Amino acid sequence: MTYYSILKTGLVGDLLLVGDRQHLNGVYFLNCPHAPAIQPEWSLAPQDPVLKQAGEELQGYLRGARTSFSASLGCAGTDFQKEVWRQITLIPYGQTITYTELARRAGAPAAVRAAGTATGQNPVSIIVPCHRVVGKNGSLRGYAGGLDRKRRLLAMEASIEAGARLTGRSALPPLGSQP
Repeated sequence: MTYYSILKTGLVGDLLLVGDRQHLNGVYFLNCPHAPAIQPEWSLAPQDPVLKQAGEELQGYLRGARTSFSASLGCAGTDFQKEVWRQITLIPYGQTITYTELARRAGAPAAVRAAGTATGQNPVSIIVPCHRVVGKNGSLRGYAGGLDRKRRLLAMEASIEAGARLTGRSALPPLGSQP
């Protein structure tokens, strides 16, 4: 059985959390092209322990109180995708690497485009921090939630990493608000 909940955030908008009682299977930016449609056979279960834990960890991360996650993941993918996602989880908080470096770390240095494709198919946004993967000149390249969200996540991590602890309020206005 598939369970889901909607996590409301100010910094990156609403997130769709999907799980199966044992694992978190997806974190998607709601209403983005890459987010799956909620299926009729799915059950809304905001109190499901897996979804609740993931939601609490994500909220802590977005408040600047958490730099890593412990939610149990159950992501379906090819061996190569899983290795790329594993390598992404090893990128330290507040740092970035290039797609070229990601391909090298995944054991396929000539497969930069494949590493980029696997990154784009990451089903667990933020928790598998694909926002930390950038173009070779440091430029921001595609992100399932859009480049504005990628920019916000990187800016949040950079400010916290620099010691500017945020206390319950984001340094950035909520997504979609006017400056």
